[in-house]
Amino acid sequence: MSLIDYIKETRGELKHVSWPTRKQATVFTVIVIVISVAVSIYLGIFDFIFSELLKIFIS
Repeated sequence: MSLIDYIKETRGELKHVSWPTRKQATVFTVIVIVISVAVSIYLGIFDFIFSELLKIFIS
């Protein structure tokens, strides 16, 4: 298979893809950002708690 055939077939397959609308893409992006921030805060809190506990046990 040549590179030209590969590109033609790839373009043909991409026509079958159901692309999200701009609004859907924006909503999904916001959801990912919010979940990422929430998880980082959650993990940060536990990291702080465990660090403080380690300081208590070490000293």
